[in-house]
Order: sequence, then structure tokens, then C-alpha cells
Amino acid sequence: MSHEYPDDLKYLDTHEYVRLDGEIATIGISAYAIDQLGDIVFLELPAIGDAISKGDSFGTVESVKAVEDLKAPMTGTVVERNEAMIQAPEDIGEDPYGEGWLIKVRINDPDEVNDALSATEYRAQVEGA
Repeated sequence: MSHEYPDDLKYLDTHEYVRLDGEIATIGISAYAIDQLGDIVFLELPAIGDAISKGDSFGTVESVKAVEDLKAPMTGTVVERNEAMIQAPEDIGEDPYGEGWLIKVRINDPDEVNDALSATEYRAQVEGA
């Protein structure tokens, strides 16, 4: 099954994505990850003001099949979290790169995104294309 991987995003091999807009990073999970997880039933996200560190867990996403840690693609401070998705986690898959974002972070160092994967690299990794 082929999924959409927007070119303006960077991806982790753990299936998180990041969209950089100045010093704000919007973080979510890819359509591929959502497809693998199946029906998402619970989402745990950090509080506004929490610090997250690149490579560390910043929450969990739970489906009927599995519980997965969410890994931070960048270091910074949480400035917003998507309360609508916490209330209705089953909706994340409807629009993972739009309405289904998870957190917004004021980042410490924009260069941290440089070792993340491009859409092309990520697609090749998950779809073997």
C-alpha cells in the first residue's frame, strides 16, 4: 500500500515527522505508522511547557495492537498540543500531516533536523521502493 509523504516534512526511522516553521516544529506520526498501528485508541502527550529531547520518548500512542513510544525528532519546549487528537485519537489517521499533528515545539537548534530523512528516503525505507 502506498502512502503520502509530503516533501516539506522530515521523517525519523521511528515514523515521526517534523515540519519546521522558523523556531516552531510541528511533530506528528506518518500515515505509514498509523496504518501499521491500526485503530488508535489512546494518545499520551506532554504538557505545554514540558521540555523534550531529541531521541527521547515524548509520549505514547496506543492502538488495539500495540503501544508505541513517540520519539522526539528535535529538542525544545512544548508550546502546544493537539487536544482534539487526545480526545479523539481515532481521528489521527484522517489527516496525519494536517489536523492530526501531535505537538508543537519551540526548538533549540534547527540544525538538529539535518539528520532526519527526506520524504524520498523515508518512502524507500518503509516501502522498500
